[in-house]
Amino acid sequence: MYDIAIIGLGPAGATLARLLHKGLKVIAIDKKSDSLPQGFRKPCGGLLAPDAQKALAKFDLTLPLDVLASPQIFSVRTIDLKSCLVRYYQRFYINLDRHKFDMWLRSLVPEHIEVHGNARCSGIERFEGGYRVKWRENGEDRCIEARCVVGADGAFSFVRRCLYPNANIRQYLAIQQWFVDEHASPFYSSIFAPSVTDCYAWGLSKDEHFIFGGAFPVRSAKGGFNALKEQLKGYGFQLDSPVKTEACMVLRPSGPSDFYCGKDDAFLVGEAAGFISPSSLEGISYAINSGYELSRVLNESLKNANKRYRRRTFRIRAKLVLKNLKSLFMYTPALRFLIMKSGVKSIRVQPFDSAD
Repeated sequence: MYDIAIIGLGPAGATLARLLHKGLKVIAIDKKSDSLPQGFRKPCGGLLAPDAQKALAKFDLTLPLDVLASPQIFSVRTIDLKSCLVRYYQRFYINLDRHKFDMWLRSLVPEHIEVHGNARCSGIERFEGGYRVKWRENGEDRCIEARCVVGADGAFSFVRRCLYPNANIRQYLAIQQWFVDEHASPFYSSIFAPSVTDCYAWGLSKDEHFIFGGAFPVRSAKGGFNALKEQLKGYGFQLDSPVKTEACMVLRPSGPSDFYCGKDDAFLVGEAAGFISPSSLEGISYAINSGYELSRVLNESLKNANKRYRRRTFRIRAKLVLKNLKSLFMYTPALRFLIMKSGVKSIRVQPFDSAD
């Protein structure tokens, strides 16, 4: 009997596993593999926002050089296709390789945690005294029992779907494609296209490639993605001959009822709990912070831990509710037009011309 079974070792699960006391018997099951090139990789643009940088700074963590991607970009080119406005805004993101970032966080998990990589959870059953967790690893079926189970397995959380099938959070399908970068100079762009999505899209230069993607309503995602690619050709985007295509579900909470912390000795952290910004879709900071809060709760005691965890995540949930207010200004076309038209907080970008 394990004390805790963690499903997923992304930023939330890896942070939790790293901070749990050595006296707890913990097993972690993760889809990613550090030895299989074709193993699971999180589809993600790969930008580390200031809130996520602050979350890492709290633990005095510094990024290794091989996690970083090139180039580092200091402004975002914001395009509103409805009003045809284009503005530049200074931003302080770190451009990184998301898979290497996740594997670096997983490498910090101490040796007393039993880690199973390239493993996919296939079943969770509750029984008196704990949970029975089943998974498939390298072609073999495995099973253990644990007093507590933690879902740290992202937006399409298997744990949440098994234990809380009625936990419906607004979902989008994020689609992105990689291209050989043929633009004259690298850039990062944020695109608002209300004709195809009420969320947003992105374009980003990364290690001699260009990533273009967006979050779309699930039913019209593929059509909306292709329509947006055509619209952006008029803005200089080079989006022919994709190298690869990726897709994943992404959550976008719309209110306090969309956050699920768990119950009955089962817990949800990170995006599995709905902890992701509805305005920017940034989730790494909330993943790290919720993993940290749950570690404090479980290190104190496994008894009555659900109530204590919910209390400790109050600030996270309150901050995300306020992000919904920010969304009104970002995603209401009339308000966005007024802000962009005013030029407030925008910067003027002078094209770089090399000397003859």
